[in-house]
Amino acid sequence: MKYERILLKLSGEALMGNRQYGIDNDRLKEYAAEIKKVVDIGCQVAIVIGGGNIFRGLAGAATGMDRVQGDYMGMLATVINGMALQGALEDAGIFTRLQSAIEMDKVAEPFIKRKAVRHLEKGRVVIFGAGTGNPYFTTDTAATLRAIEIDADVILKGTRVDGIYDSDPEKNSDAVKFHSLTYSEVYEKDLKVMDMTAFTLSRENNLPIIVFDMNKEGNLLKVVQGETIGTLVNL
Repeated sequence: MKYERILLKLSGEALMGNRQYGIDNDRLKEYAAEIKKVVDIGCQVAIVIGGGNIFRGLAGAATGMDRVQGDYMGMLATVINGMALQGALEDAGIFTRLQSAIEMDKVAEPFIKRKAVRHLEKGRVVIFGAGTGNPYFTTDTAATLRAIEIDADVILKGTRVDGIYDSDPEKNSDAVKFHSLTYSEVYEKDLKVMDMTAFTLSRENNLPIIVFDMNKEGNLLKVVQGETIGTLVNL
């Protein structure tokens, strides 16, 4: 096992599966099964999920909604997704804790770093909801911040593509995949790995990022065990 403590970042859209909106229960079960494989070998797993399958603050702002209000609505969407994933993980026999950056004690613990680390040490999967708890920050930034706080070894960004390309592989069949990149190369090539705040925070704290295809069975386990899957961004 190359990575003993990971922060897994999932997009809200990933939970839609083949649906146009909301949460696909089959996709939840698939993700729970993949996460269980790495938990079973002793890997400590923390997770941040986006909320774009339910609501996205920027989309609301584009239609005239107050941006701050929209961002808070997006944070609540991430808690809904976190609760859904928590249920799927527990159905798979995994002990979990959901922590929220916005206090809502009926459904989640407040985020406390020491408690989160203790849960991880006890083999529980910790899901971080409500982003950073602040508007104008994405869940990519929340994932990076939480990864640094819990001293994760790596951020694993699970997507529907198998790494970072020089252009969108879903639109350009000639797109070239990078197997590894430095932070500087990502800046120079203007590649969209994460938003700039999240990426800069990762670079300043020397936290590697691996972008990989989460929808391919066995990929998460392979990444944790050190196989060359996806694209690694590091110094």
